[in-house]
Amino acid sequence: MDNIEVLVCDDSSLMRNMISRIVDSAEGMHTAGTAMNGKFCLQKIPLLKPDLILLDIEMPEMTGVQFLEERKKLGIDIPVIILSSIATKGAAVTMQCLELGASDFITKPGGSVSVNITSVGSSIIEKIASYGGKYARAHGKNIASPEVFVHQAKLKEAEAAAVKEGIISKIKPSETKPEPLPATLWTPPHKEPAVITPLRQSGPIDVVALGISTGGPNALREVFAKIDPKFSKPILVVQHMPAGFTKEFAASLDKICPLKVKEAEDGDLIHPGQIYIAPGDFHIVVQKSTLCNVIRLSKEDLRNGHRPSADVLFESVAKLYKNRALGVIMTGMGRDGAAQLAEMRKQGARTLGQDEKSSIVYGMPRAAWELGAVQKQVSLENMAAEMSAVIKEQAGV
Repeated sequence: MDNIEVLVCDDSSLMRNMISRIVDSAEGMHTAGTAMNGKFCLQKIPLLKPDLILLDIEMPEMTGVQFLEERKKLGIDIPVIILSSIATKGAAVTMQCLELGASDFITKPGGSVSVNITSVGSSIIEKIASYGGKYARAHGKNIASPEVFVHQAKLKEAEAAAVKEGIISKIKPSETKPEPLPATLWTPPHKEPAVITPLRQSGPIDVVALGISTGGPNALREVFAKIDPKFSKPILVVQHMPAGFTKEFAASLDKICPLKVKEAEDGDLIHPGQIYIAPGDFHIVVQKSTLCNVIRLSKEDLRNGHRPSADVLFESVAKLYKNRALGVIMTGMGRDGAAQLAEMRKQGARTLGQDEKSSIVYGMPRAAWELGAVQKQVSLENMAAEMSAVIKEQAGV
């Protein structure tokens, strides 16, 4: 197995050291080098040939934003993950970084220099495995699937927690749950999809429900930039994203989308031709109303480890809209959305899933496909057009 080579760029020597330790603790990942600002990072790229760059924003001489601007001018396609502050200002700058071509971001707990950075270690591993792994494979490397890296990270977290609590002095991988995956497992095996027999025929579509996770920020930018200005149905979106960032994310999408995009609020009327982004740390559901259906937010327990959860949205849409809905599941780690997209299909809704080739992580779409929940797999490039085509087809246009 080859390594995913990572370049860490942060002005704090403490942060560079701690982040490098997190990277090097994962089998199959390696810190190729470090840089104290964007200028040195640019100089080291040709020498180190990294598969991914972890980038701080606030740095002397050349900031993260300035680095991304220069990266864009030079045509460098190495994926960049931003290490961001959770402050409001940090959220705005983080969205600016996404607009400049960064792939995703991770929040630093406690500010720009965070001794608690290890608390997001599994998130760092997941992002590297997802974006860096895809880039490395595209350049001829043999890299394990993102699920393998995440599984290993969870085993180490379980070991650390057990040792910290004094349960045991040393935990063996065989004693942890879930069981370790085979080292030779590069990608999960493909399964034939189950067969779902809908309870009713699909009808004209009144709403679109979309679930997405890892790889989502840039995927949604592409889909919504291409969407038909005459798209007349409301779109409800669950993008796994922490609280404090979804409002700025919705605003950044609104700049490039011909439809109105906003962060969903409790009690919002669901208007045609508008896009509603679930706020971080809130589930989003639909509720029947006399004149116009409305959005409700809730702080109920996490579902599939997430809040918001795609399963919660899909379940709600299946109950209220039944066969008059379109469900879409896109790139993301895990299985969130798969089970309830299958329920949407059972109720007669139309369904689409992003294909493996264009997904950063094919976890959520794969799980939905294997359950028989996805009628058609579509590339990211064609997703906006396919959504419009399904709407028109169901309307008999």
